[in-house]
Amino acid sequence: MTELHTNVRYVKGIGEARAKALAKVGITDLQSLIAYFPRAWEDRTKLYTIDALPIGEPACVKAMVAAPPVASHVRQGLDLLKVKVVDGTAALFLTFFNQSYLKNALVVGRSYVFYGKAEGSLLRKQMVNPLFEPEEAGQITGRIMPVYPLTAGLTQSVMHKAVRQGLDACTELLPEVLPDRLRMKYELCHINFAYENIHFPTSFEALGVARRRLTFEELFLLCVGLQLLRRRRTGETGPVCRPVELESFYRALPFSLTGAQKRAVDEAVGDMCAGRPMNRLCQGDVGSGKTMVAAACVYFAVKNGLQAAMMAPTELLAQQHFRSLAPLLEKQGVRCALLTGSLSAKEKKEVQGRLAAGETDFVVGTQALLSRDVAFASLGLVVADEQHRFGVAQRAALSAKAGEHPHILVMSATPIPRTLALMIYGDLDLSVIDELPPGRQQVDTFAVPDSYHPRVFRFIRKHVAAGRQAYIICPMVGGPDTLPNEKKAATDYAAKLQKEVFPDLRVACVHGKLRSGEKEKVMASFAAGETDILVSTTVVEVGVDVPNATVMVVENAERFGLSQLHQLRGRVGRGKHKSYCILFSDASNEETRARLKVMTETNDGFRLAQEDLNLRGPGDFFGQRQHGLPQLKVADLQCDLALMQLARQAAEELLASDEDLSAPEHRAIAEKLRAMFDSAGGGMN
Repeated sequence: MTELHTNVRYVKGIGEARAKALAKVGITDLQSLIAYFPRAWEDRTKLYTIDALPIGEPACVKAMVAAPPVASHVRQGLDLLKVKVVDGTAALFLTFFNQSYLKNALVVGRSYVFYGKAEGSLLRKQMVNPLFEPEEAGQITGRIMPVYPLTAGLTQSVMHKAVRQGLDACTELLPEVLPDRLRMKYELCHINFAYENIHFPTSFEALGVARRRLTFEELFLLCVGLQLLRRRRTGETGPVCRPVELESFYRALPFSLTGAQKRAVDEAVGDMCAGRPMNRLCQGDVGSGKTMVAAACVYFAVKNGLQAAMMAPTELLAQQHFRSLAPLLEKQGVRCALLTGSLSAKEKKEVQGRLAAGETDFVVGTQALLSRDVAFASLGLVVADEQHRFGVAQRAALSAKAGEHPHILVMSATPIPRTLALMIYGDLDLSVIDELPPGRQQVDTFAVPDSYHPRVFRFIRKHVAAGRQAYIICPMVGGPDTLPNEKKAATDYAAKLQKEVFPDLRVACVHGKLRSGEKEKVMASFAAGETDILVSTTVVEVGVDVPNATVMVVENAERFGLSQLHQLRGRVGRGKHKSYCILFSDASNEETRARLKVMTETNDGFRLAQEDLNLRGPGDFFGQRQHGLPQLKVADLQCDLALMQLARQAAEELLASDEDLSAPEHRAIAEKLRAMFDSAGGGMN
């Protein structure tokens, strides 16, 4: 008997070989097959005559084969098949590469519908490798066709057939998650109609109806899940703090906090005094001073007799935080320690002993803090830096060491538009630091073609001669597995620069595949001024501060999102010297050029985040979201904000009437929620 969790290889028409190809894109069972939604839809409903075919745009044309196809062997690995087709208006010349077997499929005198992109001139039009079928077939033309994301071994044809088989196999299996009264109120179609028409719409109106239903359901379930998570923690008790005077802490700092920083501290302190666990996201642009907000919260917790822990994604960042925070906090009587994987066994044991005995108030570390050997006497505050690099499960593991629910402060330097942040981080309260400390300089940014390399290399040499340093970022690591046509790779590029461009300068390379100790050694050497040029992957996106670095060069900049480019740019401009960011790209794509142009116009991370959202949709942000919340498959938060508000309203109404989803008509919602959050690693139990 077929069920939604039936392995795809048992679905009629798929089999073992196709199942292996489908597994590469995460399709393993019937449920994941029908939930693999198209990324676009092609309108093949309109038939053109040859003389009216638009140039440069995919279109359908009905034409008759006018002469026998002519096959020719050009060279090894290249065969051509040329076919002339006609209708009553003109002739069209077709070329098929390496498809000589089609010679017998196109019969002189028969009419076919061809789908492809016409090129050439109004007088002589041609198509290369068009799709085609007999005019009466109506399988791939005369209809709206889905376009799926693919990988090696998968074609659109394979996906079309597999999804068609999958939909036919589960006509009676799809559960209707939304209660009828909710569906009627928000004018949503049945689930079977939605799945059929998201894949194979009968019209664009039907596609819109199907997409609206699936988008609403996705956002509704996410809103219900997030509200349940939030309600769960509001019912929990956390370490209760009493008010502590913070002015003495502020006065001891060598600089004044901005109004935005103090506001973020006040919001966090208010949470910590409220009798429930704080779960707050402190979001701020590069250089906005989130670390000082964390320091004030650590001071506040310690003065309340609690221990605090800060977890950073890398040893380099953990060491940087320790070096910047320990001197400030120790002057205020806070006993600090660093715990990372590279410490010796003896050093680790000593730090762990002091933590367990309550002799250390504040510890900075990496995932080493999660190890079984680490225990706390009274953990009351957990600070997680760069949250998108941590999972909910990791955060929970550190929290569990407290014996009760500690206060949690999440710091993120990835600016996210507020509407999107409320959805992505809906299980957290939000503080935004929207003000930069005085003296933080603007980094001049330029987007240039690859032909500018000689000029930029001279520019780097000039800065190094003045005692400064430079970063050069590559999109990949490199090595023996790098393909010849791939983009610039860090290891190979560093070797080339050292040998051919900067033989007299000190060039080093760092990337994520290096051992932690090697990485730290390279970065420490750069920070100490012992390296002139550091070639790197994005591993430096959250690296140590090097105030002496004044040039940031990003190769193949089209490979990065705006928010990531902004993070990389934030590595320079941290000292007193004027700094520059140079983005190399030869991409001709209009969207890419528009994105890079925005980088040259502003240093405002929130504006860039909004532009990224407008240009690319929310995928980048959700790609960075911590594991633990489900990914969105249909919803586009740029376009669906109004629907998101309706979904949130519906979620609030549902939970107001049935706060634990115990009513029989809500059982399907509870089961779907559990499956969504469990598969994402968050858990709803």
